[in-house]
Amino acid sequence: MSGPESTSSEQKSVVLYDIEDKPPLGKVIPLGIQHVLAMFLGNVAPPLILAGAVGSVTGETTFLVQMALIVAGVATIVQAYPVGPVGARLPVVMGTSFAFLGPLIGIGNQFGIAAVFGASLVAAPVEVIMGVSFDRFRQFFPPLVTGIVVMLIGLTLIPTGMNYAAGASAGPSAAGYGSFVNLGLAGLVLIVTVGLNQFFEGFLRVISVFVGIIVGYLAALALGVVDLSAVAAAGWVTVPVPLKYGLAFEPSAIVTVAFLYIITGMETIGDISGTVSATGRDATREEIRGGLVADGVMSVFGAVLNALPNTSFSQNVGLVNFTGVASRYVAGIGGVVLLALGLVPKVGAVVSAMPDAVLGGGALILFAMIFSSGARLITQNVELDHRNSTILAMSMALGLGVAFRPEILQNFPSEVQTLFGSALVTGGMAALVLNVVFPGGSVGTGPTEYTAGLEPEVTEAGAGAPPVDDD
Repeated sequence: MSGPESTSSEQKSVVLYDIEDKPPLGKVIPLGIQHVLAMFLGNVAPPLILAGAVGSVTGETTFLVQMALIVAGVATIVQAYPVGPVGARLPVVMGTSFAFLGPLIGIGNQFGIAAVFGASLVAAPVEVIMGVSFDRFRQFFPPLVTGIVVMLIGLTLIPTGMNYAAGASAGPSAAGYGSFVNLGLAGLVLIVTVGLNQFFEGFLRVISVFVGIIVGYLAALALGVVDLSAVAAAGWVTVPVPLKYGLAFEPSAIVTVAFLYIITGMETIGDISGTVSATGRDATREEIRGGLVADGVMSVFGAVLNALPNTSFSQNVGLVNFTGVASRYVAGIGGVVLLALGLVPKVGAVVSAMPDAVLGGGALILFAMIFSSGARLITQNVELDHRNSTILAMSMALGLGVAFRPEILQNFPSEVQTLFGSALVTGGMAALVLNVVFPGGSVGTGPTEYTAGLEPEVTEAGAGAPPVDDD
């Protein structure tokens, strides 16, 4: 296995397979499938929900889901194996972002689905610009800010994981929520996954999530709680139809989506930092730059193929940290699997028939590991002095506060409620602003100056010198 690159921060690698390692084919396929299982429902749920909200018929809904899988597959492959400056050269798994869902439902209901794809396409270059000009603003995203965003991602996903574990992603009002069967299936997956990860070594530990979900799926089949009717109804081949629904351009929709691209750009910086930190080093500027550019370019590609904006998937960051597999080759195989699922609906239907409770058992531990990776990003790179502790506390309080009590924004316009009702938006923006306003941080000079979690470059001044802008 290849060793991690040199780094100035004292970090410890927790991976069994590093970024450039290539596990044997017999291992890499289940490892790639494990990535797909970790993000599958998170990728297909946004188009399902959007289609239902705007009144799409069943055939259109299926088409939107398949396009989401195809675009996620291509985008994941590009992140692992870049095309020019597009891609991070990392195991960054891409998929449809939940961050856009609420605003896009409003846009779809008000202006039609063509405006959804129009805004997604026109606003996507925001992330390309973020990536290309990253050196100009990277000081605004030190490990303190990105770590807070990653922790908020993990914490705000926990309720979703609990709903899935209870057997109904729709929430407590759904039939069968919290039934003994559902809790038993989720508990079985959780016990098998954690047991293999903590009490076994080698390959069994690496594929613990995959094995846990397979065991849960088989148990669900034995209990007769798996509905396979969609498999029989699904076709064999899906043919992409670019711009099937057309494009419409509404200024207010474009501005709203552009703001969300900035937020998901912060999420991507956090995801890349969290992924690379598992290997015992910091992310390089090229990795973050390429990852952001890929986010934007692949979202343009997605809009053309009738898919919602794509971004990095945080649950797969948790998977990398939990299993110790950071190989981009594995992520690339996962991308190929996603592409195949998108082109062959019957295969995708088998996976989508997985009961919520089975997925929930695996999701809970992954979401918790996302929080853990964010915490590690901060503790290994940031001195939690009075200044930084205050930023951490206030950002987490504001972010989680609006998540727990969204009613606090009820007197504001709906657009404000949609944006700042998100813990990522409120907490992330609070961290960003406070880091700039409070003296002695990463913007300007001070003892805690740090270049966005980036690995230092070797310059003429010698190894370990701070990065020098190449603009």
